[in-house]
Amino acid sequence: MIKRDVYLNRLISGIGNDSVKVVTGLRRVGKSYLLNKIFYEYLLDNDVKKERIIKFAFDSAEDLNTIGEDLVELEKAKRPVDYKKFMKFVSGKISKRGRYFLLLDEVQRMDSFEFVLNGYLAKGNLEIYVTGSNSKFLSSDVITEFRGRGDEIHVLPLSYSEISQLKSYKNNGLEKYMVFGGLPRVALADSDERRINYLKEQMERTYLKDVIERNKVRNKTELGELLNILASGIASLTNPRKLANTFSSVKNINMAESTISKYLGYLKEAFIINSAERFDVKGKKYISTPYKIFFEDIGLRNVRLNFRQVEYTHIMENIIFNELRYRGYAVDVGSLETVDQNKRKQLEIDFVVNKGSSRYYIQSAYDIPDAQKLQQETRAFDQIKDSFKKIIIVNRNLIPHMTDKGYLLISLENFLLDKDCLEKNY
Repeated sequence: MIKRDVYLNRLISGIGNDSVKVVTGLRRVGKSYLLNKIFYEYLLDNDVKKERIIKFAFDSAEDLNTIGEDLVELEKAKRPVDYKKFMKFVSGKISKRGRYFLLLDEVQRMDSFEFVLNGYLAKGNLEIYVTGSNSKFLSSDVITEFRGRGDEIHVLPLSYSEISQLKSYKNNGLEKYMVFGGLPRVALADSDERRINYLKEQMERTYLKDVIERNKVRNKTELGELLNILASGIASLTNPRKLANTFSSVKNINMAESTISKYLGYLKEAFIINSAERFDVKGKKYISTPYKIFFEDIGLRNVRLNFRQVEYTHIMENIIFNELRYRGYAVDVGSLETVDQNKRKQLEIDFVVNKGSSRYYIQSAYDIPDAQKLQQETRAFDQIKDSFKKIIIVNRNLIPHMTDKGYLLISLENFLLDKDCLEKNY
């Protein structure tokens, strides 16, 4: 079993907070396994009686049969599960006294699930944990369904520290991770061929299919071309206008900016892509456009391009972005203006990350072979006058150390494996 302690601890911390705990994330990242295996076993190990844990999967023929529903019939009729049958099942398992845990999988398959769960919250003795895919649960604003009483636990694909637990990743594990990403089934596959086939299958028949069906996208080709352009340009500043120009010049397709914005929204809601806004470090304000696009899983990005553009510089930046989010940081792209020889120049900081009162400035550099390259990578740092730590992450083995200017230089693998590396004093 791959430990997912970061998410387990978030599930645990939600106990008693009077909210519906909603586990969201890209499909196939292990949401159900996290809730119904890892969290379930935690509860049992901590003296919660089995009869006080009610597990129900709305896509399970066996579970549905217990409430008098038939999975095949539901699929044929395209109808949701009758909420009255489910509520009768639950009422037969709980009493007014004592705490119960309700673990529900694919809950969006039940009719009026929002009202049912809000009703259960009012009882006061139910800890409610749910996962879902498709429909409303693919939306990042699902929490609004629970009238402000929802607590989101967003699950990312496996981090490198999680995936490195596997024997198959002990040798050249980081390089493999940068190519194939962190979907659990990919990590557990016994060959690269199986990894590639699985990624292709999921991208075409799960992720894109969900987006197209949910949003009733008519022009599937345009959506696919947009995804290709985004995959080719990860970690680069962009916006709908730039993307429209790319469509026109490269694809000879006239695509409206409004359509591109709409498609970007669909892909974000499905957690296929994410974006990082630009933050003016000196002006202390956000710059609405352009922004950077990153993929939730780098393996899906690579397979979308048939592994033709395995560019480690940009892939590395994408992986750092996801790792920072995994650790709970808010992540922005830094921008600051400077004057050089009477000319105004915009300098970029790859990441400005915040958590509470902590802030870090981070540059991603594939390699720093000499002093000139180091100066180039840290030019933006030199313009920042505050005392927050400034860090350069490079893709080669080195001992973490401070430069003459007090900047931390650390390897990508060290950064990914040591969750406390940003806080340490070297």
